[in-house]
Amino acid sequence: MELLRFEISTHRLLLQPISMAYKADIFREFTQEVTTYLYSEPSKKIQDTENFINQSLLNMEKGEELVIVILKKDSQEFLGCSGIHKINSKYPRYGIWLKKSAHKQGYATETIAALNLWAEENLDYEYLRYGSDKANKASRRIAEKMGGKIGREYDVINMSGKVLNVVEYNISKKQNSEFY
Repeated sequence: MELLRFEISTHRLLLQPISMAYKADIFREFTQEVTTYLYSEPSKKIQDTENFINQSLLNMEKGEELVIVILKKDSQEFLGCSGIHKINSKYPRYGIWLKKSAHKQGYATETIAALNLWAEENLDYEYLRYGSDKANKASRRIAEKMGGKIGREYDVINMSGKVLNVVEYNISKKQNSEFY
């Protein structure tokens, strides 16, 4: 599977492999506010973002994960990043973040629905995991729209030192094309 040539086009979005072409966008838009409910914290310097991109590309070459940028199809505007981690396992895990100005427009649901269809066609898994902080209702709705069922709940301390109360959804194989 050639993950570095990955591309999905939806009604409004273009999903492509992460690359250095987006390092300034990622560095600028991955803010403290955007990471409120995420495990990661914003990069303090552009080199941290470059390291993240390089590690993502290496993991994609190894076939361990898919990390993508989310772009508006019509304008190529950068909206955020997403991915599927541990793709060779029986329980791969979604990840997604959008820049603040792209929130509440359905882009995350459209992205996860597209990735869900791709996973069904390309991965061998029992279910996909989608974790969200209990307080992040918008993110939880994405998993629920995909038919996700709560698999477990746990607390984790994120990289900023904040305790996240994670609800992890299990998303079974089924078509969700109505979302894009």
